[in-house]
Amino acid sequence: MPTRYIGDGYWELISRQMSIVTRSQQERFKEAKIAVIGCGGIGGQTIEMLARMGVGQLNLVDEDAFDLSNLNRQTLASIKELGLSKSKVAKEKVRLINPYVKVNCFEETVTKENVDKIIGECDIVIDALDNVKTRVIVSRAAENKKIPFIHGAIHGTLGQITVFSADKDINYETMFNLPSKDKDLTENVLDDLSSVTSGVPPVIGPTPNLIGCLEAMEAFKIMTGVGKVTQAPEILTFDLLDLTSFNVNEI
Repeated sequence: MPTRYIGDGYWELISRQMSIVTRSQQERFKEAKIAVIGCGGIGGQTIEMLARMGVGQLNLVDEDAFDLSNLNRQTLASIKELGLSKSKVAKEKVRLINPYVKVNCFEETVTKENVDKIIGECDIVIDALDNVKTRVIVSRAAENKKIPFIHGAIHGTLGQITVFSADKDINYETMFNLPSKDKDLTENVLDDLSSVTSGVPPVIGPTPNLIGCLEAMEAFKIMTGVGKVTQAPEILTFDLLDLTSFNVNEI
């Protein structure tokens, strides 16, 4: 890294946003530890935006490798990354964008047994997943740790995003009335959750990338206190085929 970027280079890197936040607010984000569960379409954009906004630490989680079908939307991927670990590629991309970020890489599937280790001492957990079963496991872990769980999901041109906080009465399973609600996560319950997500959903590039940007911004708002968080039961939904469809509703 060139000498000019050592030391106070961090503040030059994020200087264009310093009219939006105070130094003390940005310092809170500089110390923030955020887990991003999934490094694909949603996660790739979330990770890049968090790095560019000056986050302090990222725990990046994905057991998968890039393939050709990812190129229509996953901005971390190019031809040269095909076959490579998504989480490791994400770590390298963060290093190239913002060398001040500490990155922990987890190349593994999230389970009940390892989720607490993966989240660690993070301040926020971001959902960049594509299945309900893992979302439930992660959202419960975040709730138990009393940290915000930022939920984002897409289908085709449809997207949604909301934030679940431990100090509120509503959580992910309750809001979407999932079959696991108020139940222990036994193997039978997890099997039921697996059946909620079926098949390969349609997706076009702008949808997950927009959700990723929005999730990164929600994390920024939570850590800095700037702006209004999209707090459950409120949820932002949209259809990119109808730009009048952007709404914040309450479920």
